[in-house]
Amino acid sequence: MQRRTFLRNAATVSAFTILKPDIVFKSRINSAIRVGIIGCGSRGTAVITSMSQNTNAHIFAMADLFEDKLQKGLSVYNQLNSAKSLPSISSSSVYKGSKAYLQLIGNKDVDAVLISTPAYAHPFILEAAVDGGKHVYCEKPVAPDTDGCKKVLRVGEKLSDKLSVVIGFQIRYASAYAEMVRRIQQGDIGELVNAQLFYISSGTDVPEPKNMSDDEFRIRNHFHFEELSGGILLDQGIHMLDVCNWTLRNHAVNAIGTGGIKGGPKLGNTWNNYQIAYQYPDNINVSIHSTQLGPVFGDVCCRFIGTEGVAEAHYSGGVFINGTKAWDSGIAKTETDISSEKRAAGVFLSSLHDADANKENAFIKSIETGNHLNEIRSGVDSTLTAILGRNAARAGKRTNWDEIIVANEKIDPKLNLAQFDKG
Repeated sequence: MQRRTFLRNAATVSAFTILKPDIVFKSRINSAIRVGIIGCGSRGTAVITSMSQNTNAHIFAMADLFEDKLQKGLSVYNQLNSAKSLPSISSSSVYKGSKAYLQLIGNKDVDAVLISTPAYAHPFILEAAVDGGKHVYCEKPVAPDTDGCKKVLRVGEKLSDKLSVVIGFQIRYASAYAEMVRRIQQGDIGELVNAQLFYISSGTDVPEPKNMSDDEFRIRNHFHFEELSGGILLDQGIHMLDVCNWTLRNHAVNAIGTGGIKGGPKLGNTWNNYQIAYQYPDNINVSIHSTQLGPVFGDVCCRFIGTEGVAEAHYSGGVFINGTKAWDSGIAKTETDISSEKRAAGVFLSSLHDADANKENAFIKSIETGNHLNEIRSGVDSTLTAILGRNAARAGKRTNWDEIIVANEKIDPKLNLAQFDKG
């Protein structure tokens, strides 16, 4: 029996069938979706951990530029496999260096890949993975520039219905957000007039560069370098822009903004604050404030204002509608709202408590059932919306969507990746 057929038929085995322990063990291994992780840093490890714990996934292979990332990740991933009675990652499925991602993609036993590298690598790794016949979970943004977005879009256009590709916008899978968006779209706050978006983040640590090349230092601290990460609007603010695009079922048409670097570490070239005013179709005006500095993590919020009410969703602070059709998701608005009884009943402070699990389950289930997902178009549109705001602020003038498409910005990261193949 082909493995794909086995995966689809495994669930039909009767619950009353008595099987020998070794048969059960082999069945568990054969039915699991074998996932390879490309980029074993903190974000990738967080996602693959959640995927392992919440889905029928077997962490099967891993790839990274750096040996220390591989060794640290290997210990975590093997523990996750062991907790599910699944085999450890074979040493032959651990790949290091600039071509490691190609070696992993070339592993015929890998069903799907998680791409969690710095953003500059997303387009070419995503393209290679799809060309290699792998299902893909790719972190956001899809690229740091317009040229990369176009490359990813071309991958989406040639994507067959036999593969799933999802982009790491997990908020779309948060139950409370999804219900709020559904209510807005059915007209519960009336005609939409305005939206206000906030991503107020604390600053990030900057380690000392010790015994490493400039390229290695930049990659390990890629969030501080626009050519590698795209900057804070693409790394953080983009989550709220994606919620806005999802809710409005469209992307921005033009933007004007400002921002800069103030009060942050003297490292890199990414701005640590943006204030962007977007215009969407139907004369809907949207503003976003995105900052990354200081010791305190502030509010992450989207607020949609209509003629009959206001809808709000906070990472921590509730998801609700005030107006003629008031509604509350039940997510606690402050720490004091959470009693022991509420916790026992499943009331959480964070409105994203089920987002990761729901997203990862949707991805793995799509592979198991053959009902494949393609999130490339929405992922590209949200990335380009962030690029539009970033570039409008950089240029200091109103910029429209068509301008950034025609300009086809291509940012050269100027990296010598071959140096990481030594040793």
